[in-house]
Amino acid sequence: MGGSGGRRTQHERDAITVEIGYALVSAAFTAAVVFGTAAGPALLFQLPDGLEWLLLRAGLTVAPALFAVRVVSVLVRFTRSAQPSQPGRTKPDS
Repeated sequence: MGGSGGRRTQHERDAITVEIGYALVSAAFTAAVVFGTAAGPALLFQLPDGLEWLLLRAGLTVAPALFAVRVVSVLVRFTRSAQPSQPGRTKPDS
């Protein structure tokens, strides 16, 4: 965040902490929704064994991958947007 390479201010550290928290909570929520959508029918209904296995494995595979992708995308977007185009000036689109 600080382009000078020096120590971060308290405001910058707080912003990073909030963004990390947002990334983790939103990723956990998104992964839980996707897992529930994929594996929910297998947990709620009596389905054939092969279909239950497939739905559970799909949920257990997609949810963690989505969690990781969501965390990384939120944090990358934050680091890109936190740096102004010119030092001391706001971006023209803000």
